[in-house]
Amino acid sequence: MDRRRALTIGLVVATAGAAAAVTIPAVATTRGAAPGAPEPEMLSALQRDLGLTQTQARTRLTSERAAGRTIAELKAAAADAWGGAWLNKDATTLTVAVTDPALASKVRAAGAEVKVVSRSAADLDTVKRALDQSSEAATPNLPGWYVDVATNTVVVLANKGGEAAAREFASGAGAPASSVRVVTTEEAPTPFFDVRGADPFFINNAARCSIGFSVVGGFVTAGHCGQVGATTTGFNQQAQGTFAASSFPGDDWGVVEVNGDWTPRPVVNDFNGGEITVAGAEEAPVGASICRSGSTTGTFCGVVQAKNATVNYPEGTVTGLTRTDVCAEPGDSGGSWMSGDQAQGVTSGGSGNCTVGGTTFFQPLAEILQINQLTLVTSTGEVAPPPATGTPPASEPPAPEPPATSACADEEVAVAGALSRTGARQSQPNGRFFRTGAGRQTACLDGPDGADFDLSLQRWNGRAWQTVARATGPDADETLTFNGDAGTYRYRVQSKTGSGDYTLGFSTP
Repeated sequence: MDRRRALTIGLVVATAGAAAAVTIPAVATTRGAAPGAPEPEMLSALQRDLGLTQTQARTRLTSERAAGRTIAELKAAAADAWGGAWLNKDATTLTVAVTDPALASKVRAAGAEVKVVSRSAADLDTVKRALDQSSEAATPNLPGWYVDVATNTVVVLANKGGEAAAREFASGAGAPASSVRVVTTEEAPTPFFDVRGADPFFINNAARCSIGFSVVGGFVTAGHCGQVGATTTGFNQQAQGTFAASSFPGDDWGVVEVNGDWTPRPVVNDFNGGEITVAGAEEAPVGASICRSGSTTGTFCGVVQAKNATVNYPEGTVTGLTRTDVCAEPGDSGGSWMSGDQAQGVTSGGSGNCTVGGTTFFQPLAEILQINQLTLVTSTGEVAPPPATGTPPASEPPAPEPPATSACADEEVAVAGALSRTGARQSQPNGRFFRTGAGRQTACLDGPDGADFDLSLQRWNGRAWQTVARATGPDADETLTFNGDAGTYRYRVQSKTGSGDYTLGFSTP
């Protein structure tokens, strides 16, 4: 038996409708940091923010690592019956939800509580995906939505007075009423722009953000920090690198390739005169403790509340974020998220501050590595990205035919659309995608007078859409040229300001 696992997850299990406590025994600790042990600075932050002793902090981290491995094993075994998993407030109890009661004995044998639910995790993801695909209809008083595995529902957040709008939004997206729970909140998330995080860097000698984690050849950060081609300088104002990839909104990640003067290292600045070692990137479960490092506020900790959350920023909707109760402030954007010595993601945005508390979201690191096929630099060696899988999803309904008088109607393909408000966006052609060979692609956007529309070209990398080119002129008329590989692509039209009808024309090799 794996002794570490035996020490961390008890074997008293509750059946459906019953309750029982799972007690995790104390884990022996010694002075000094053993190989793979959490850094003293992180232990100190956990003690402060979660009210733990040092021994309790060490025990919790050990338990959470074991819970993550148990979840991975049970998820594989449950297959389509998987309903999610979460830790309780003090991380002493792991609960696993399944739709098939026959799996209860397997869950118990792994040392977790079992909860039989009516909706699988895939069912909940389908509901959330329907909301994501209808995000254009979300009003500004709906800060976002996420899957809450503990209640087996999808939570739609609404500012006070927006509850009816939340229910109307969910209904309009086709989500069954029983699967959606509206929660009133004061959150008003915004991206943390123009600030630094774990290590500062500057974009185009103006905006300031933070390094997330080192990868071979550079580092990852938040996508809203810079667009492809933007140049960066480091903390010492010396030339550093260039944004090689960026996605925001939709996602919130960016990749900077550094020059030969910079050496990526597997550490995070703790802003207390030391460094936190990055040993790997094992994903922490819902309910696990999590710590964020940022140069404005230092290191703060809390717990993971939900995964695959959608946030309705003023700049547009971002999906696939992780929701936490950790505070952050402007100056922390793009910074590092750690669970023990395991890298988790980079700061996107949130609500509140570190005086009164708040909610902060991060872009998961695993997705950034996979989408861009990046190799994480760690203290134990380089961690390769997971393989790309899946097929690109279709979303928006078909758009009307373009007017023959449009300046862009002469392109090989011409489609029409309409954006109803600032921040709205659509995928083209007609909410789907197209496949093309390698070579030169061109596009022309003809938008309404008085508006400012942006145009981007995205390529499907096997799991998600990656922005490969963008046109962001001062009005609603844009042109775009891209030379790229064969593959599956789509265009995205987004309103920076204004609304109205548009025509998009594009040609392929």
